[in-house]
Amino acid sequence: MAERMSPLLALGLLVAGLCSSVHCLPENVVVKEQHRRVDDHTLASSNTDFAFSLYKQLALENPNKNVIFSPLSVSIALAFLSLGARGSTLTEILEGLKFNLTEIQEKEIHHSFQHLLQTLNRPSNQLQLSVGNAMFVQEELKLLDKFIEDAQVLYSSEAFSTNFGNPEAARSLINNYVKNKTQGKIEELFKRLSPRTVLVLVNYIYFKARWKIPFDPKHTQEAEFHVSENKTVEVPMMNTGLEAPYFRDEELGCTLVELMYTSNDSALFILPDEGKMQDLEAKLIPETLTRWRDSLQPSRIHELYLPKFSIKSDYELNDILSQLGIKKIFADADLSGLTGDGDLVVSQVVHGAALDVDEEGTEGAAATGISLERTVLRTTVRFNRPFLIAVVLKDTQSIIFLGKVTNPNQD
Repeated sequence: MAERMSPLLALGLLVAGLCSSVHCLPENVVVKEQHRRVDDHTLASSNTDFAFSLYKQLALENPNKNVIFSPLSVSIALAFLSLGARGSTLTEILEGLKFNLTEIQEKEIHHSFQHLLQTLNRPSNQLQLSVGNAMFVQEELKLLDKFIEDAQVLYSSEAFSTNFGNPEAARSLINNYVKNKTQGKIEELFKRLSPRTVLVLVNYIYFKARWKIPFDPKHTQEAEFHVSENKTVEVPMMNTGLEAPYFRDEELGCTLVELMYTSNDSALFILPDEGKMQDLEAKLIPETLTRWRDSLQPSRIHELYLPKFSIKSDYELNDILSQLGIKKIFADADLSGLTGDGDLVVSQVVHGAALDVDEEGTEGAAATGISLERTVLRTTVRFNRPFLIAVVLKDTQSIIFLGKVTNPNQD
């Protein structure tokens, strides 16, 4: 299982199976269609490529700040949205997710995510992990039966009728849903919702696992953490000695330690040499991760120091996704696979994530939300030829000035 989830480990994110209920296939779905999917290695490579691309943008946008996100959550949410995309809008989303559409068909991608969810859905006594998707639908919005069926079968999505005419009540409903599903870790996914919103798609992930070899709290002491050359802070530093997968990468100037959970999933911690962080970030590609995974060897680490930490981030991803090539969903979108009409556009893609690491293990949660509005028709009027003007007093509706402008430059 750890090998299967390795694409996310390089970001120090928690990775493991996804434990939400998966709907049974309806009778009219041909079972053999399930097997027409991307192979696990290709899916993992695409997801890793997207993860690193998104990470680089987030790190660039938030210099000298903590970065925490779930690339898997964002990928699933965008793939879910793509069920309703058509034409170049669909191509942009899937290519933005790093799928090679000359080699892979759209339905294979969806069946791959379905298979991923089903495979990772196996219950475990050693691991708490749940993932799910939901859609919140304006009461009078008529979604196509095909989209509803695919959302349920492929992405196990729940559906809730919602009154977005009261945006604060709708926002509260969605945020409370996410808060409940993430054990209170993601409290406010959406900071705002427009009254023009008619549909919101949500993905959530919750994870909790214990270290196979926990740290002894008695050995945790305050120690210095060097934020930069000129800034040092005191942090609770955990300390232990253990045998663990280890690799010293002289080529990229970094040291790697993999810590295992009782479920045999793991977290990979990557420590760049001093002054090498930006160089390392620039070289984060799927091949780098593959080389690291192949190079890790069990080694005796006599002293391992790791800070306890709780980090939380939230992002608005519209601009960042646009920089990654996913643009049309925000302006010139063809999302006619949702309702049959081409009048919907994405107004927000938001993401929140939280990660806690302590002596016992790791707890993390993430959620991605996509809100959609009806397109506002653009009205353009150019006063570029002679026109009339009337100045009217409001109270009496008296015309106080009336005129015609034939040449604005004429005295």
